[in-house]
Amino acid sequence: MFLLLNILASLLFVSPIDYPITLAGNFGEPRPNHFHGGIDIKTAQVEGKLVYSIGEGYVSRVTVGLYGYGNALYVQHPDGHTSVYCHLKRFSPYLEAIVKKEQYARKSSTIDIRLNPTDYPVSAKQLIALSGNTGASVAPHLHLEIHRTSTDEMLDPLDFINAEITDNTPPLAHGFMATPVEGEGIFQGQSSKTVIPFTSHKLSKTFVAWGKVGFGIWANDYMEGSFGNKYGIRHTQLLVDGKEVFNSDVSKISPYDNRMVNSWGDYHHYLHSNVWYMRSYLEKGNRLNCLLTDANGGIVDFNEARDYHILYIITDKFGNSAQYEFCVRGEPSSIPKPKKKNSFLTIYSNRASFVNIRDAKLYVREGIVAKDVMLSPTVFHGKYDYSSCVRFHDIS
Repeated sequence: MFLLLNILASLLFVSPIDYPITLAGNFGEPRPNHFHGGIDIKTAQVEGKLVYSIGEGYVSRVTVGLYGYGNALYVQHPDGHTSVYCHLKRFSPYLEAIVKKEQYARKSSTIDIRLNPTDYPVSAKQLIALSGNTGASVAPHLHLEIHRTSTDEMLDPLDFINAEITDNTPPLAHGFMATPVEGEGIFQGQSSKTVIPFTSHKLSKTFVAWGKVGFGIWANDYMEGSFGNKYGIRHTQLLVDGKEVFNSDVSKISPYDNRMVNSWGDYHHYLHSNVWYMRSYLEKGNRLNCLLTDANGGIVDFNEARDYHILYIITDKFGNSAQYEFCVRGEPSSIPKPKKKNSFLTIYSNRASFVNIRDAKLYVREGIVAKDVMLSPTVFHGKYDYSSCVRFHDIS
């Protein structure tokens, strides 16, 4: 049903520009604490390109200086979607006049104006703005988002706009990460994470493991004419002996689950390497609805002394695909026991948590973290502090 609605929408919506689309960024790219919620359309490194409404509707909102969007406007469409155009240089003359009037009246450059359906109706391909470089933008471009109006769920604009886009380049994987489950698995003789580069599409080396191990992949998508831009992967599959254990399709993301990117990707590794290894298994509190796993949550259980054949398939929005294979031999081995948790210093994923350190109290409600987190609090007193300070956790 969702696919049918996307097909119908692509017949209704047109390109927001009048030249072929080349992307500087795609939907769902992993970033610290959030996903990229739209597509970044190149504007030839200049400002002032014409920006059109992708469909009929009305301008429902105009903002300046909010969310890093710079100058942005929202068009609400009758089919239940809202398109958002960001980092604009300026709005159409009528909207520009409304903005100036509100800024003067409120004595603030930051504004959020809501409009009625009859205030500024638009048709498909109607000029609404000029592209720019305002807000949290490092170079001129048009950031386009499409939301489900009723829920604000972010959707991939490439599923909706009928535009001229050329992409025949498959994604490329750079390596995989093996993460044994603490106290339940081992990989290459270690209970810690192991990173293995993909030197070819089929690795000749056979790895060894025993017990439960989760895998993750570092991969990027590319597009001809993009001059080196790297994109997120739309679709990832992990198969073990031909059976699918993990499947991701980054076509929609709830804004309330944005921070779950730090659970799907290995955030700790990213902080040290600036590289995202996206897990092919679920931490128990991960709510992302774009991830599907088998009954084991994507964890592979090497419980037989035999060879296990692992296959990754990564695919972009346009069907370009690449496969990466390796073999893991199950070899019985002793597994180190897990470290004991101090329940008074643990933030739990499935219930509210309270931590008291001296006079400092920390409360974390249920569902904030995707897995249990063991805190390592320290108490210190700065030179100019009136009281002791507490650092509950060191993310380094």
